[in-house]
Amino acid sequence: MPDDTARTPRTDDRRLGMDCPIERRDFLNGVLLGAGTLAAGAMATGATGSSRAFAAALTGNGLDPYPPRRTGMRGAHPGAFENAHALRDGTLSLSGAVDQGEIYDLVIVGGGLSGLSAAHFYHKAMGAGQKVLVLDNHDDFGGHAKRNEFVVNGKTIVCNGGTLNIESPGRYNPWARSVLEDIGLDLARFRTANSANRHLYADFGLAGAYAFDRETFGKATGGKDMVVRLPKEHFWGFNPDVIDKAPISAAAKAALHRLTSDRPPDYLEGLSVVQKKDWLARHSFREFLIEKAGIGEEGYWFFQLMGCGTFCVGADATPALFGWVQGYPGFAGLGLGEIPDGLFADLPGGQHGRQKEGDGDVHFPDGNATVARALIAKLVPGATDARSQEDLGLARFDYDVLDRPDNPTRIRLSSIVVHVEHIGNPAGAEEVAVRYMNGGKLRQVRGKAVILASWNMMIPYVMPELPAAQKEALAYGVKGPLVYTSVALTNWRAFHKLGISRFDCPTMFHHEVGLTEAVSLGGLAHAANPDEPIVAHLVHYCTKPGLPRRDQHRAARADLLATSFETFERETRAQMQRLLGPGGFDARRDIAAITVNRWPHGYAYTYNSLYDPVEWVYSETPTRPCVVGRQPFGLVSIANSDAAASPHTDAAMLEAHRAVQEVIERKTYPFSPRRTA
Repeated sequence: MPDDTARTPRTDDRRLGMDCPIERRDFLNGVLLGAGTLAAGAMATGATGSSRAFAAALTGNGLDPYPPRRTGMRGAHPGAFENAHALRDGTLSLSGAVDQGEIYDLVIVGGGLSGLSAAHFYHKAMGAGQKVLVLDNHDDFGGHAKRNEFVVNGKTIVCNGGTLNIESPGRYNPWARSVLEDIGLDLARFRTANSANRHLYADFGLAGAYAFDRETFGKATGGKDMVVRLPKEHFWGFNPDVIDKAPISAAAKAALHRLTSDRPPDYLEGLSVVQKKDWLARHSFREFLIEKAGIGEEGYWFFQLMGCGTFCVGADATPALFGWVQGYPGFAGLGLGEIPDGLFADLPGGQHGRQKEGDGDVHFPDGNATVARALIAKLVPGATDARSQEDLGLARFDYDVLDRPDNPTRIRLSSIVVHVEHIGNPAGAEEVAVRYMNGGKLRQVRGKAVILASWNMMIPYVMPELPAAQKEALAYGVKGPLVYTSVALTNWRAFHKLGISRFDCPTMFHHEVGLTEAVSLGGLAHAANPDEPIVAHLVHYCTKPGLPRRDQHRAARADLLATSFETFERETRAQMQRLLGPGGFDARRDIAAITVNRWPHGYAYTYNSLYDPVEWVYSETPTRPCVVGRQPFGLVSIANSDAAASPHTDAAMLEAHRAVQEVIERKTYPFSPRRTA
């Protein structure tokens, strides 16, 4: 991530459309303007009736009051995290909390997929009459499973603002599968309904492409950008034609041809198979490619983002062994044997085998926001008329209904929890006080049980009464930052003319630029031809190559939080103009809206044998920090994807089920050993 000075000269702003009247005009550095203290206060409010006040403030500023349709800086949006930073820095007062007079059977901190699944599991096990409150810091539910919704030329189009898909559902644990079944998601029916869409882009002649930017390759390209289109869609895109056309030296091309051939050399010749696997586990993929395969920096350009999509770091901080498991080229000559089916895929905290193709990943039009919406429809039926998965495509949710007192489950948004403490000795307490900031005020509710389905790294600050060893374990994992930018387009004629559906751009601002996956859900129909509106999905991986992995996450997060929406917009417009301009694209004319989904604390930290003990990566040892950190304490249990050290949706659901079982055990057997840590 660069500093907050755009690479694109400001003299180009008007040509790029930076002055066009799209909704982000009411934001400066991601902060709402024009509504003053009213919007600042309303944005932090989640109690019944407050959403109408916020809606009025937003509407007065030209913004849609419906959370999925808010543009500008989303993800960790303004108002969602500042109190957490104040708590971390010791500047937030925790005195004078206003008790709301509310006592719940269960209070869940975090309204992401783990928290919502915990509410579902709890009601399913405990039956009617139970009262549950879910508190979340964002102004929308779903956590990282966020929906970006736009209306362009009268048509609703959507994109995932976070969690991308149900990855390898055949490997889902039984509890995660039960959630999908209980909320009415039929993956087989969805696949069948989208069988024709699956080949839409290919039918239009579109394929992937590599973008060689002029800043990196200018000497070889005459100071111009160069795009090399793949002959057809396939996973890695390596074939003789692409390598030969790349603006790199003959030596680099020869090394890449050797690496990607069906019979590459044994780059670890002289080592036994066991020694080879050990070497690959303890050395980065970059080291393997540069030091052993000898492809040089030019050849490495193609591989530098390996690992980013799962671990939020590139090949310099990802074990080479993961490259073998994920199907990267260069390993066929090592004699390692066949990759055992499911290697790492079923191991909580590993799951590095999930990226193997052929297991039928399912991507809803808005990603796993459909899962969150289905959970809300189940937990708060009055919030929507949607009952089938097809209904969810165009369903509009009534956010005023989410926090009504008569709901068995109340969802209270814009309510960031800052303190959790037992009322009395944790070993014998009957209630837990949960304090949260809402509407600029510190408020308090009480729970007979609490599940923390938030981020591990925040729990030591929120719950200082935890044992020191547990707090240390919770703080170990550093979540990986990343950015998904959704760009609503009036058409995709330029993509069609160029014959390209996605650009890989390892050394440009956004590393991936492409059309959303062609899928429909009920009345939410994907664009059938290039003249229809569509959303482009752009990805920026926040890395700091050369630093250890956790240090990369910390440094990149600081840069991300310091980067304004204006910079994101300028760079987004400029990059799309550079890539698509030869196809007739006009950023000023063709861009309808931009939503930047900023996730400073994105993917859960997974263990990495370059920096963590090998047994943490390749076994389920109880010494892993995620296991030590997730132990129950008093009336409090912990559920989230961090607790599994895995970024996958089914891991979040698995941990939700475990936490709920702990709560039920305590309720059923008051003297259970789970009563204390």
